[in-house]
Amino acid sequence: MMRTLFYLLREAWANIWTNRTTTVVAIFTTAFTLACVGIFLLLYVNLRAAAGWLQEDIKIMVYLDDRAVASTVSELDRQLRADRAVSALHFVSKEQALGEFRTQFPSDSHLLEGLGQNPLPASFVVTLSPPFRSPEAVKRWAERIGGLAGVEKVDYNQDWIDALSTIIRSIELVAIGIGLILSAAAVTIIANTIRLTLFARRHEIAILRLIGATKTFIRVPYLLEGAVLGGLGSACSLFMLNALYELFRHQMRTTGRLRGLEQLTMFFPLSICLLLVGVGIVLGFAGSFVSLRRFDEAKV
Repeated sequence: MMRTLFYLLREAWANIWTNRTTTVVAIFTTAFTLACVGIFLLLYVNLRAAAGWLQEDIKIMVYLDDRAVASTVSELDRQLRADRAVSALHFVSKEQALGEFRTQFPSDSHLLEGLGQNPLPASFVVTLSPPFRSPEAVKRWAERIGGLAGVEKVDYNQDWIDALSTIIRSIELVAIGIGLILSAAAVTIIANTIRLTLFARRHEIAILRLIGATKTFIRVPYLLEGAVLGGLGSACSLFMLNALYELFRHQMRTTGRLRGLEQLTMFFPLSICLLLVGVGIVLGFAGSFVSLRRFDEAKV
């Protein structure tokens, strides 16, 4: 068993070394193709993170009825704090609301002076937990809270939430579409490389068939070769992406443009990097499998 495994690995290495020029070209072509996929994936990861930060800034205002007594307000406070959809809660009294209005709109503060009393209601400023930030979830939560005793009105920016959700879905669809197209291109590149190797060693393969070698025994070295090409191509694409990412951050720091933005961007975590290498290995394996199927059908 070990001798067979050693032979298969040696044959895979021999194929790579014998066709090293073609192998290098295939690796770098695959790396460039997967780097294009990685650029969109990296853009998606950072835009999704930015969308998450923006969602954290979405606040829901629960305005209280001026006629609500202290016990009603206290009970509402208890209910909101016990609600699993609420991640943060802040109470704003009528006096605080008036003070904030005067601070934010000093030129318009005189409009309230002639009213005789403070017209601004007390309120709760609510931040929802991440699982409850979708447009549908926010709408259901607002309708439910709006029916509680002591609540005059629940206000939030529905248009902004809908627009943010649409942007996230659009990014996901574009990333998936481009990823599928370029992944198919990577499979094609590796398949063509393996096909050249198969053609160059067609006589050796024919001899192996004549002496009774099984299809699996013949195929495994080429499947391993494709997996290695895909894995190396994926690893090279990550190095290329990391170099471009660091260059981008350096340019932002040195030019002063978008200063501070580099602190908000991030590269793939280790788990995603390992996953991408794994994807490259699978794509390489698939490319080899396609070539072997066509080679068998051609009966070369």
